[in-house]
Amino acid sequence: MSAFVSIKINDQLIDVNAGISVDAAIALSGNPVTRTSVTGQPRAPLCGMGICMECRVTIDGQAHQLACQTLCLDGMQISTVASS
Repeated sequence: MSAFVSIKINDQLIDVNAGISVDAAIALSGNPVTRTSVTGQPRAPLCGMGICMECRVTIDGQAHQLACQTLCLDGMQISTVASS
């Protein structure tokens, strides 16, 4: 088993430690913003427990996934850009 997995965050390929959460990977990518509010304000995870819903991202085409509750898998594609 590899110690790293390759994922894409907003089309940027990065390698992260296997077993870390998607929100941790987003923070490590250099841009910790997980989404933008309806008023255009950048948002980031607050609670890390899936309660605040600030970490919602699109993972492999599935919108509104909780980044703090999802572990990175090899080949995963993550988008922090809201889908219409």
